[in-house]
Amino acid sequence: MDALAQQQLGNQEAAGSYMLGCSVETLRSAAEAAGFALFDTDLKGVKGKQNFLNALAVAANFPPEFGANWDALADALCDLSWHEANGYVLLMRNASDTLGLSANDREVAQDIFADTVVYWRQHKKAFWIFFA
Repeated sequence: MDALAQQQLGNQEAAGSYMLGCSVETLRSAAEAAGFALFDTDLKGVKGKQNFLNALAVAANFPPEFGANWDALADALCDLSWHEANGYVLLMRNASDTLGLSANDREVAQDIFADTVVYWRQHKKAFWIFFA
């Protein structure tokens, strides 16, 4: 299963946002074996844009100059120079259907995630987002 998961993670064309279909440990092992950076974000109890952005910043160890706004999130996710890797996995555990965001903020976050996947695909790397 880990070899299959690792192979699937390397498929840049399939990268996107998905519900996690395996255990977190299987994902962690596959990401490690593939040389991917895994950003494990626990969204339990997270409500509001600032708390959401802060949770992502901590999980991905964003640089101290991270501006904690939507533009800064888009910039950080499409840079990741402090996390050189073969690809990237953003795991969002305990995420509610709303991600703890207003409808407008959720739409902005989803657009940023979709743009991030496309950006990395164009740079020959996979960027996966899993909800668990």
